[in-house]
Amino acid sequence: MDIAGKTAVITGGASGLGRATAERFIADGANVAIFDLNDKLGNEVAELLGERAMYINVNVADETSVRNALDAVMDKWGALHICCNYAGIGVAIKTYSKNGPHPLDDYTRVLTVNLIGTFNVSRLAAEKMASCEPYNEDGARGVIINTASVAAYEGQIGQVAYSASKGGVVGMTVPMSRELASFGIRVNTIVPGLIHTPMFEMLDEKVYKALEQSVVFPHRLGHAEEIAKLAAYLVDNDYMNGECIRMDGGVRMSPR
Repeated sequence: MDIAGKTAVITGGASGLGRATAERFIADGANVAIFDLNDKLGNEVAELLGERAMYINVNVADETSVRNALDAVMDKWGALHICCNYAGIGVAIKTYSKNGPHPLDDYTRVLTVNLIGTFNVSRLAAEKMASCEPYNEDGARGVIINTASVAAYEGQIGQVAYSASKGGVVGMTVPMSRELASFGIRVNTIVPGLIHTPMFEMLDEKVYKALEQSVVFPHRLGHAEEIAKLAAYLVDNDYMNGECIRMDGGVRMSPR
């Protein structure tokens, strides 16, 4: 897919990986709709990105919120070709500890945002993509890029809820790609490792350095721009479908 002139929706697009991807897509000539709950950051980023960007306050786990936002995107640009799902949350709680069993509300909240939210946006974005005209001779109409985590495979202690949610995203990839194939929609999942986002700036320097050294090579955390570059590649390459791509510098997470 030639991204120039195409329209993308990016959940969690006001910061971190989502913002980096929004910046990359704008630079490549796309229209970008930022879906987020942070009005201050969302509006600031949209203003910085210019007239080909818009911000909409969206709760990814709420059907009406997502439907209304996608309708606004279609009204503005007339089509939808790309959906990147980055919105997510996490908690650090064990299944059982001295504090008692893992609170069910916390577990449910993580699954609701990370897994159900990803599915909710994907299914409704697919509906919009399916209504658009194909953009090439293969009958391609769009691409959905979801975001998991290496925690889907090597969840650490305290990540039981987060790992379950991201494992679910990995598990959806192949069946969703098969189910949407007849509409010309591809589905892939990015599986990031230790990527430098603002939360890492709060860590003690010793902890940060230890995390860097746990990466096989290069001995550093990944950059959000590197994830954005992979997202751009997945948009560009029309033969990439049904894949979960680890981008982690070769790291394999330890139990803690």
